Amino acid sequence: MTPATSLPESTWAAAVDLLVGAKQATLVCHVAPDGDALGSMLALARVLRRRGCEVTCTWGDASWCVPGGYTWLPDIDTVVPPADVDGDPELLVVLDTASRDRLGVLAPLADRAQRLLVIDHHAHNSGLAGVQLVDPSAAATAVIVTELVERLGGEIEADTATLLYVGVVTDTGSFQHSITTPAVHGVAARLLAAGARPAEVAQKLWGSRPYGYLQVLGAALERVRLEPQAAGGRGLVWTWTTCDDLRKADIGIDEIEPLIDVVRGTREADVAAVFKQDDDGSFRVSTRSRGATDVGAACALLGGGGHKLAAGFTSRVGAEETAQLLRDALASAPPP
Repeated sequence: MTPATSLPESTWAAAVDLLVGAKQATLVCHVAPDGDALGSMLALARVLRRRGCEVTCTWGDASWCVPGGYTWLPDIDTVVPPADVDGDPELLVVLDTASRDRLGVLAPLADRAQRLLVIDHHAHNSGLAGVQLVDPSAAATAVIVTELVERLGGEIEADTATLLYVGVVTDTGSFQHSITTPAVHGVAARLLAAGARPAEVAQKLWGSRPYGYLQVLGAALERVRLEPQAAGGRGLVWTWTTCDDLRKADIGIDEIEPLIDVVRGTREADVAAVFKQDDDGSFRVSTRSRGATDVGAACALLGGGGHKLAAGFTSRVGAEETAQLLRDALASAPPP
């Protein structure tokens, strides 16, 4: 069977050496964390703690809070706000983060850490310093972390398996994306054997939404725009949400991430985008491609990044201006 990762042995050895000798470690994932970021970070933290390492987990959102859709994750209560993190960590482990700006207010830690390990699978990773456990061929950062945990030795217990499975299942779109290979299913099988419960995970991830989500979805669908000539004639469909939408619905911005999965179903457009307004007026932009457009390259032109078929960036201008920035980037990006 083809392996789920394609990293050289020397890189694995360097990463394992860093973690085996660590007495203290700060684990950081990207702002507005998703299931892969949180699952990978918390799973590795569990393993390091069992080895006697003192671990701090966080991410760098200025308006920090635990995403509402992930409050059920094992050990989520151990994460701390970025203000509580040591400014000069002995070992900094950056997970599922493609660029420095995605570290948010914690970006300076990458320069201050005594040692740095980057674990990621984004094709457009900008490359921080330190040991680079970065494999764009991996379906999820959790796939890389699964192998890393196995190389560290010891049995993967049920809660760790659940966290890693959350990472795999979210970034593969419940195994629907083209990055899903027999090797990825092999990783999932090992995690199920270790105690992950797929039905329970699916129910908590996708089978439960607050009523306010429906209200914001309705507002977003009223604004949706279809531009058949955008993206080189392949089509763009986009919409946006506002802070006022969220206030009226009494939900947080993290709880409307599934909007992109509704918008991306538009068959007339290869590219879908949702602009989600944050408290400071900026927009968190999520993009998806059906396969004919490299949205990762387009978002990289705008200071963000991600995968060829799923990527994002932050915009500090209005919705209409953000749409123009995206149109121009899609026109300039190379084909996938």
